[in-house]
Order: sequence, then structure tokens, then C-alpha cells
Amino acid sequence: MKELAGKTAFVTGAASGIGLGIATAFAQAGAKVMLCDIEDAALSAALEQLRRTNVDVDGVKADVSLKAELAAAAEATTARYGKVHILVNNAGVGGGGPYGTWTDTSWNWTLGVNLMATIWGIEIFGPLIEQHGEGGHIVSTASLAGLISGGSTAYNVSKYGVVALSEGLRPELAPRGIGVSVLCPGFIRTHIMDSSRNLPKRFEGAARTLPTSGPLAERINLVRQRISQGIDPTYVGELVREGVENDWPYIFTDLEFEPVVEARFAAIKQGFDHIRGRDPKR
Repeated sequence: MKELAGKTAFVTGAASGIGLGIATAFAQAGAKVMLCDIEDAALSAALEQLRRTNVDVDGVKADVSLKAELAAAAEATTARYGKVHILVNNAGVGGGGPYGTWTDTSWNWTLGVNLMATIWGIEIFGPLIEQHGEGGHIVSTASLAGLISGGSTAYNVSKYGVVALSEGLRPELAPRGIGVSVLCPGFIRTHIMDSSRNLPKRFEGAARTLPTSGPLAERINLVRQRISQGIDPTYVGELVREGVENDWPYIFTDLEFEPVVEARFAAIKQGFDHIRGRDPKR
């Protein structure tokens, strides 16, 4: 999609952080943007902020972990703008702990928002993009944790799923005129560590009490510090705009974790080296 002006984009998790950065970049490029979020007050504030710049934006509240609410948000978007060209599956939560702390509710909440909502978003909006025949693009927000899992958390598992889904969809949707990109950000200044503020009642208990001392507490505090000093989401939004315009399969935000990704690829290759030269049929 070389030209975003006049196109319509639907962005989830759009009231703050990366989602707002993406919505802002698209709107400033001339796109009409429907912001979708679970937080009423934040959504209203984001819309007020954007409308001061005389862009064409609107908003719809939805809990994307409920397929019916996501479908209703799609209906609201087509009712407002007629067509949809760009889908951004960005809503995400940082729920779930490592092995030994797993609970069904934490898995259901995290996978529901981070992975199932992405699947449903594509299932719902894909046909809407196809039907007008003007082409389009799908961006789904994963994480560097979707390439280099640092632990057995539901968050990491969900982000690996988003990467796999995006990689699989790209060749399938290309003949239909739809590009697919996966966004794998590093440390960005967002509210991801405070995801429990939006925890639906049906997932009560999913947000566990965090330790105040010990190795895990130190690691959590380090992550919080890195996020608070992270990259500005508006910069990420501009990268996503560029990625959509140029059909990048992967959108990264910085080079910090490139050596770790390369180390993972090297470990995978070593696995093949262990069996190189052996005859599996003997």
C-alpha cells in the first residue's frame, strides 16, 4: 500500500502506547482511522488529542478477547467509513508467569487478547478487505519475545503464535492483494506491565500478586525500568507506516536483540548439524 491517504485503518489497543503511535502515524498520512480499545477514558482522550490535528478518526470500545465484540467493532467501522483497507491487531497484555505459577485463567486471558483476538481480527476483517478489491494490509503486533522466548510464560507463547500466524498468512494473502507484516518491538514506553488494569471480571485471578523480593522481583523491576526508558511509541508508529507502505514482512524497532536472534538461529542450525550425513532410512 504505497498510498495511505484516503484508506481506512482499524487499530486495536489504539488508546495508548504502540497502538496510539500507529493510529497517529496513519492519520497524519491521510488515512481514516477507527481506534478500538477497552478503556473508555483513554479512548476518549486519544480521540480528543488526534482531532486537534484535524484528522479523520473515530473510536469504538471493545474487549477484543470476545469475538462478538470484535465483530461489532467491525460493523461500526464499516458503518462509519464504508471500507476497511488496513487491520492492525495491536491489543496486548503482559499476563502469565513461568512454569510453577501457571493458572488456567492467566493462560485464557493472555492467549485470548494476544493470540485469539489476532486470529479473530483476521477472520473478521480479512473478507472486508478482500471484498472491495482495492488491496490492503494486515499488521499484527508480536514482540521480540515472539522470536527469542526468555521463559515459559503465556505472553511469550502467544507472541510466538502471532509470528507463526503472520508468516503463514503472508504467502497465502499475497495473491489476494493483501500484505502481511508482523511487528516485533523491543522495549517501548507503554503500559504493558500494568495490563491488569483492564482485566475483565471473567478472568478474575489471572493477574497474580507479584513478588517484592528475590530474583523474579529483580527481573520484573529491571523490565519495568527498561520499558520506562524505552523507545517512543510515536517512532514505532512511523516505522509501521513505512512497513505497510513498503510491504515489510518483519518490522523491528531497534537492533538490541539482533545478536540473540542470530544465536537462536545458530542453535537451530546446530540441531541439523547433529544429524547431517546420517541416513534416516537405514
